[in-house]
Amino acid sequence: MSIPLDYETLRIIWWLLLGVLLIGFALTDGFDLGVAALLPFVARDDVERRMVINTIGATWEGNQVWFILGGGAIFAAWPFVYAVSFSGFYLAMFLVLAALILRPVGFKYRSKHDDKGWRSRWDWALFVGGFVPALVFGVAVGNVLVGAPFRLDGDLRSFYEGTLLGLFTPFTLLTGLLSVAMLVLHGSGWLSLKVENGAVHDRARRWGQIAAIAAIALFALGGAFVAFGDMGYRVADIVDPNGPSNPLRAASVAAPGAWLDNYGRYPWMLIAPVLGFAGPVLAFFGIRGRKDALVFTGSSLANVGIISTVGLSMFPFILPSSIDPASSLTAWNASSSHGTLFTMLVVTIVFLPIVLVYTAWAYKVMFGRVTREQVDTNPDFY
Repeated sequence: MSIPLDYETLRIIWWLLLGVLLIGFALTDGFDLGVAALLPFVARDDVERRMVINTIGATWEGNQVWFILGGGAIFAAWPFVYAVSFSGFYLAMFLVLAALILRPVGFKYRSKHDDKGWRSRWDWALFVGGFVPALVFGVAVGNVLVGAPFRLDGDLRSFYEGTLLGLFTPFTLLTGLLSVAMLVLHGSGWLSLKVENGAVHDRARRWGQIAAIAAIALFALGGAFVAFGDMGYRVADIVDPNGPSNPLRAASVAAPGAWLDNYGRYPWMLIAPVLGFAGPVLAFFGIRGRKDALVFTGSSLANVGIISTVGLSMFPFILPSSIDPASSLTAWNASSSHGTLFTMLVVTIVFLPIVLVYTAWAYKVMFGRVTREQVDTNPDFY
């Protein structure tokens, strides 16, 4: 059977789809993480904490679909990336999963026992379940920009030469804190929309202002690191985008400052960092003007802009190698076969709209603010 799309086009489509899935995760489950990280700071008593928890209680499980889809897309479309990252970053991923496991347990068990100490411990468990993944995801992005310490041998076997603590460097901690600020801002925007006007609403707005300022400052500082620091990679050879997937078929080299190359070639890409700055600014002024919808819109744009900036800066690289740049994985050398990409695209075209429609329907049904009265009277609330 003749495949109607050439290999290069399918690779670009799947690179874009990977970005869409990561952004979808940040836009949905991102505010869940942000709300959980804010829980101890915006809620003072048990009723307030239950109000905060129930702003995400009805949708958080569905939001995790984007996380699963992202992992599945890497497995199906970018098997070399999956093999290297999931084996090399195993301990970091285990740390994320351990933190995420606390979330469903915390939701289900927190209110089962009417004891202040019991509930307080679960509240802090929910905080860990929000803060730790937000931090580690950002640290992971920082390590992708710097390059992961792996190499491939002649048989394409990967060897990871890093450690868990080695993932945490000044730059990657900065990107981790940027991720926390970005998601806390998003969580603040969600609480602005979902919790009734009152003390919790006001505290969420105050923390949102802090997070917006932090996101702007950290994004600018991260950009300075990228522009003037010792990071960046280039493909040194002429590459056939329709060629076979073999990470060793084209040499890549370390090139400090190379992550800015694409903006010179394609000036339209500058819209991504512009959104990365404009989103938090919009959210900040939305908070100051008490326009809740504007806050959430701004925080959403911040997610889109910051994540897109990373992807567009690195293209065509997906996972460069810091110890052997020739082993770096790109959109042209690390994909699945031509037929696999097309088959998966057909499956995605069929099922992704179903996920989107169902998600939109679920949010429509659950629309509305959480109030003290509901917490006191609704038996279905956590």
